[in-house]
Amino acid sequence: MSYAFEAEGLVKRFGTTTALAGIDLAARRGQVLGVLGPNGAGKTTAVRILATLLRPDGGRAAVAGMDVVRQAADVRRVIGLTGQYASVDEDLTGEENLVLIGELLDLRRREAKARAAELLRDFGLSEAGRRPAATYSGGMRRRLDLAAGLVGRPQIIYLDEPTTGLDPVKRDDMWNIVRRLVADGTTVLLTTQYLEEADALADEISVVDHGKVIAHGTPADLKHVVGGQTIIVRPSDPARLGEVTAILAELAGREPESPGRGVVTVPVEGDAVFTELVRRLDRAGIGVTELSLRLPSLDEVFFTLTGRTTTESDEEVAA
Repeated sequence: MSYAFEAEGLVKRFGTTTALAGIDLAARRGQVLGVLGPNGAGKTTAVRILATLLRPDGGRAAVAGMDVVRQAADVRRVIGLTGQYASVDEDLTGEENLVLIGELLDLRRREAKARAAELLRDFGLSEAGRRPAATYSGGMRRRLDLAAGLVGRPQIIYLDEPTTGLDPVKRDDMWNIVRRLVADGTTVLLTTQYLEEADALADEISVVDHGKVIAHGTPADLKHVVGGQTIIVRPSDPARLGEVTAILAELAGREPESPGRGVVTVPVEGDAVFTELVRRLDRAGIGVTELSLRLPSLDEVFFTLTGRTTTESDEEVAA
C-alpha cells in the first residue's frame, strides 16, 4: 500500500522525558488522518519530526517515499505546516506575507504575486490583502497562516491544532477549507483535541496517549470500541413517556434511562430493536419529536480508552 507519509516506532526524548515511545502513524494519499490526544500526548512532537524540524531518537519516518532525516530538504518541498498559533509577520500585509513566502520558495516575483492573489481569494481575504496582518481578527490570521502553508502547493499538509482559540463559526470555516484541500487531492495530518473536529474531518483516527498510539481506525470503528448503540426517543406528548419506556424495556431487555425531561434512552445491540420500535410506536399511535439510533461519541471512546478527557494533560493526571 502506498502512503503519503508513514512513521514506524518513532521515539523522541527530551532529557528524562519521553515524548514519543514508539509511535506509528500513516495516511494514504488524499485522505485526512486525525491524531487525537490530550495535551502532552506527543502529537506536536510527531508532527515536528514528520516536518523535519526534529530528529527522532529511534524509529523511522518517510514522507512521499523520502526519509525525513536523510532527505530532509526534499521532504520540505512537498509539505506545508500550520502550527497551533498564527506565525505570520504582523508588520506585513496579508499579500506581502504570501509573496515573501513564495519568493523564499524560489517563485519569481510575478509568480509569487499571482499565487498570493489566488490564495487570498480562495480564503476570503482579498479585501484585507493590503492591510497589515496586525489588523486581522483571530480567524483571519488563522486563514492567512493556512494560506501561507499552501503557497508551494504541497502534496501533504500538517495542521497542528489549527482551530485552537477560534469560535464555532470560524472553526466551521476552517473545516470547510480542509475539505476543499482534500477534494483537490491533498493529504492532511490533523492533530486536535476537539473530538467533533476529528469526527467531522478524519477518514481515519489515531488516538495517542503517553507517546503511543493506543487505538486506530475510522471514526465508526473507534465508536464500536465502547460497544453497541443507543436509542433515543422523545414522544410528542410527554404524558406518554411511560408507555414509550415500557415498550423500550420490553424490546431491549433492560431498563431504559431518562437523561432529561421528556426523553428516554436505552443501549441496544444492532438495529433490529430500532426497527421494531418504530412499528410499535406506530401501532400505539405515539408520535415523536426525536427518534434516533446513535453510536457512542468520540468523547465516550476516548474516555473508555484512557480514563480521562482530551483536555487533561499528562501532568494533571500525574498530579
